[in-house]
Amino acid sequence: MHVEVLVGLAPRDVRLVRLSLPAGSTVRDALFAADVWAMSETLSLNSLESGVWTVGVWGRKERPGHVLRDQDRVELVRQLKVDPKEARRVRYRAQGEKLPRGISRPKPDK
Repeated sequence: MHVEVLVGLAPRDVRLVRLSLPAGSTVRDALFAADVWAMSETLSLNSLESGVWTVGVWGRKERPGHVLRDQDRVELVRQLKVDPKEARRVRYRAQGEKLPRGISRPKPDK
């Protein structure tokens, strides 16, 4: 059975490991076979169980005991530091108010 393991170590830094595992292998087996623990000092089985890292199969959160199928993609991702919706709100406020097309802000008098 062929499986891919992706590890998102940092923003825009993703490592891919292709594996060939025996039938009936679990997510945990794939992580150990890919030796993901050597990729980062913050990555360990304890950090996975505590929620600092999350594991999923094809974008769906799964437990380490989940049995894999042929051509599955196991994804190991870090915890988000900022809520994406809140980050967007902050960026929007930093830009200032957007005006409709054709309307411009009055220039300040010097």
